Amino acid sequence: MLTAQSTQTHDLDASGPGWWAVYTRHQHERVVADTLAAKGFEVFLPLFETLHHWKDRDRKLLVPLFPCYLFVRERAGGRLQIVTTPGAHMILSRGEALAVIPADEMHGIWQATRDPARVEPHPFLKCGEHVRVVRGPLEGVEGILIRKKNQCRLILSVEMLAQSAAVEVDANYVVPASQPVSPRFGVSGVAAGRQLPFAHNGTSET
Repeated sequence: MLTAQSTQTHDLDASGPGWWAVYTRHQHERVVADTLAAKGFEVFLPLFETLHHWKDRDRKLLVPLFPCYLFVRERAGGRLQIVTTPGAHMILSRGEALAVIPADEMHGIWQATRDPARVEPHPFLKCGEHVRVVRGPLEGVEGILIRKKNQCRLILSVEMLAQSAAVEVDANYVVPASQPVSPRFGVSGVAAGRQLPFAHNGTSET
């Protein structure tokens, strides 16, 4: 099973079959994920790190990035095995057909959750500066660039769920998604000592 804890040693193929979004009972994401993995499915349960306040102490926990959802790689004949799994309510669909989330969209979420301390849920966002990361651990991932206080964040969306996640990103590592990487700028797409102007002018939060 691919979770935020194990993704350091397991890659998630961005060019393979798409993914189904499985809706589960509240707080049953891990149980359902474990059961489906035991049945032989490729399962992805993205997690993020959050600080919970207890009466006598604070504790860091890994919790589902998209509550009540996990993702299963589509495969022929797999629907019945999934929906009959205890704790699994349904697979999201479009009309009579099961909805398929593109593999590259899931790959972006997987890359972001490789460091669960740097990602967090975010209100669904489709507008703003569309950028591509050209350097670092998120290289190749596309999303919406925003600023939150003094940090730049990349918003990755799962349109089928109408949910998004935010991950920290270096402004010097991104270029507009429509802009090819110029050899004279090097890998990061920016000249030495020069920051991208849109990194300060895109959608912002306080």
